Amino acid sequence: MGPQKDPKKASYGNGSVTRTTTTSRKEKVVRYKECRRNHAANIGGYAVDGCTEFMASGEEGTTEAFICAACNCHRSFHKRVVEAEIETEADTDCDCSSISTSTR
Repeated sequence: MGPQKDPKKASYGNGSVTRTTTTSRKEKVVRYKECRRNHAANIGGYAVDGCTEFMASGEEGTTEAFICAACNCHRSFHKRVVEAEIETEADTDCDCSSISTSTR
């Protein structure tokens, strides 16, 4: 047998993944632009706040990262724009350590 490659270990909020084999795949670079939240919906009107770009309130990985610092709206109210697709290495075989709650 030849020399063994040391698998890369990545940790995610829903578990960790051990990469053993990689291939290339495309990942999207996404930005969130102007806020589209209708602040006058409850009175039957239409009014937006004028926020032109999403700015996260907190650090990546926290719940505050989904709230805009400029308009205090959730990120889902902002227009999603895919700017580019980047070729990256992707997992084809993984050892996921997350616990499944589904029953068979």
